[in-house]
Amino acid sequence: MSIENKDNRERPEDTKTDIGTSAGATAAESEPEISEQAPEMVGRAPAVEDIVVSTKTQRSVALDEDRDAAGAEVDRAIGDIVVDAKQEVGKAGSESEIASATEAASEEEVLSAAASATGDLALAERAPSKDGTVTVGYTGVLEGEVFLLSDLEKRLMPDESEQKKRARMKELIEGSLTAVSQHEIVAGRVVNIGEKDVVVDIGFKSNGVIQRNEFAEDLEPGAAVEVFLERFENYHGQLVLSKAKADKMRRWERIEDAFQNESVLEGTIVRRIKGGMIVELLDGLEAFLPGSQIDVRPVRDFDAYLDRRMEFKIVKINAANENVVVSHKALIEKELAVQRESILSTMEPGQILEGTAKNITDFGVFVDLGGVDGLLHITDLSWGRVSHPSEVVTLDERLKVVVLAYDKERHRISLGLKQLQPHPWENVEERYKPGQTVEGKVVSITDYGAFVELEKGIEGLVHISEMSWTDHIRHPSQKVSLGQVVQVAVLSIEHDTKKISLGMKQFENNPWEGMARRNPPGTVLRGRVRNITHFGAFVEIEPGIDGLVHISDLSWTKTIRHPGELIKKRQELSVVVLDVDEKRQRIALGHKQIETNPWTNLASVYEAGSDHKAKVQRVDNKGLIVELPLEVEGFVPASELKVSAQRIFSTYRERDTLNLRVIRIDINQKEIILSETARDRQEARKIRDAEERAKREERKQQDRAVRQHAKREKVASGPTTLGELSGLEALRDKMAASERAEAEAAAK
Repeated sequence: MSIENKDNRERPEDTKTDIGTSAGATAAESEPEISEQAPEMVGRAPAVEDIVVSTKTQRSVALDEDRDAAGAEVDRAIGDIVVDAKQEVGKAGSESEIASATEAASEEEVLSAAASATGDLALAERAPSKDGTVTVGYTGVLEGEVFLLSDLEKRLMPDESEQKKRARMKELIEGSLTAVSQHEIVAGRVVNIGEKDVVVDIGFKSNGVIQRNEFAEDLEPGAAVEVFLERFENYHGQLVLSKAKADKMRRWERIEDAFQNESVLEGTIVRRIKGGMIVELLDGLEAFLPGSQIDVRPVRDFDAYLDRRMEFKIVKINAANENVVVSHKALIEKELAVQRESILSTMEPGQILEGTAKNITDFGVFVDLGGVDGLLHITDLSWGRVSHPSEVVTLDERLKVVVLAYDKERHRISLGLKQLQPHPWENVEERYKPGQTVEGKVVSITDYGAFVELEKGIEGLVHISEMSWTDHIRHPSQKVSLGQVVQVAVLSIEHDTKKISLGMKQFENNPWEGMARRNPPGTVLRGRVRNITHFGAFVEIEPGIDGLVHISDLSWTKTIRHPGELIKKRQELSVVVLDVDEKRQRIALGHKQIETNPWTNLASVYEAGSDHKAKVQRVDNKGLIVELPLEVEGFVPASELKVSAQRIFSTYRERDTLNLRVIRIDINQKEIILSETARDRQEARKIRDAEERAKREERKQQDRAVRQHAKREKVASGPTTLGELSGLEALRDKMAASERAEAEAAAK
């Protein structure tokens, strides 16, 4: 056998220590090492040779390079040592005995055997004798008593009577033992109770030891207990039992049984966590109680349930994580289901019931009628205005309500509270009359006014126009605020629509009284433009008194699309009073009336056919808006332009100057229609007329010449001949053709 790992040589002292450690190892610790040395040994009991091979492997590290050449001789020497070990112990010996015997073959014997086999003196020198002297070679002397294996076997073999005794003993021992399996709950008996441990007998070949804290305080010797068998033996060879695991398994079996049979369990709520509560069930087992499963009503104070003992139903379990979810609501719902059926079977509109305010929301109150919920809408709480249901109802308050509607298919119940009280509009005319002064509280403000509560269920509207005579109020909040108590006057009452009109400005002096007397039509005033709209401008002529200047009364001559083209906001403007309506509080004003109407004079200036220069003000699809002298606007239709309608925008620009001719003027409509092509058409017409006159004169001369010629011929030759007549006819046809050609040319 060759020696490996030559570079990693160790001192003999280290090698000896390794050998001793290996020899003293237990059989369990040696088996992996043997398997690595010889895989073919797996599955059978290790032989003496196997253990010695392991010992040789450990010792080989201590040998140096000089032994490499004598590897085979060393192996034979160690083989002799193995034979001696067999003779001393016998083949029936245990692995520990063989290891001990092999250990006796110490390093001295190995080195001596190797030196004798190889003749290497260096090895012999390293093998000291028992008395400390160095022995060279193997002497072959046997020391001590020698036994043969066969003699040892005979000595150890029991006789027949002994064999019977042993069989009887084995039978009695096996009969006293109980058949048990690992990982099961078994019955046991307390044998001894110590300060920290409890000894329990389960009928096995050995007793188990369990920690004292796993048992109750009142434990006594001889008490029957159930324990969990974890292992038959631990590394100390003891039976491993657990009382806590047995209790845990029994407890979980009860949980599963209660879950399958839907049994009711009692427990105590011990603490609060996120999302719910923790309940202690069955000897300390904790379960989770969701917040939604505590009661049929929403829970507002979870702390009130702490340390309360209640009944629960298991709704979900997870054996892998040992999680348990319980519900108290499920038990209540069973009881309420019977009540619900009884209530719904007799439910009908108009029925008066008593319930408890279960939940309050922004839109109403849910009332528990005893197993069934109904909605009491915010509009049915009171005849008066209610901002939030909590103003009228508190949680858990007992209420008497009336059933307004019941939907059997959707199981929805509408309830009313104010219907049990008299309607406040009954005999309202006796309490409030037009012109009466009353006080009320502002309960709502809108863009168009403020609602004032005169009493519960009776409200009136103060329109924004009824808040002040003179102040320009953009929003009612400029005059009143929510919750303010104001003095108002009753203007009108409409019982059918349940509307009351109120006013606040009636307590002020009315500046409209005598307005027509102070400012009769025709009065010239000067005011400030306060507002501009698309239809005109409002001009303040007195503090808080505005008049309207309509867009048509801004200018005599200009066509205005929006008042902002001519005037600006906050501009000082002179106006004339046109009309005053004190009842409707309206004043009509005019700005153009400051000047006389220029159209009476414009008719002579811009008569039809007159030519003028104008500037383009606006380009439109229909034509051009132009400005004539004297700040007069005129209109040029697209048909009167020199270009087609498609080219108007590309040809004409604002402020272009054009030569135009007036083709029509309407003083009543204040319109002047002009043309860019009328002048050219007139010139062309004059030319055509002159040409036509020349042609007509020429024809007249020709006719005259023909008549003169005919007269002379008649006098000279007598009656006209046939040839002369044909010549005259040809001349006439020629003249007729010439006239037709001229007519066609004129038409073109």
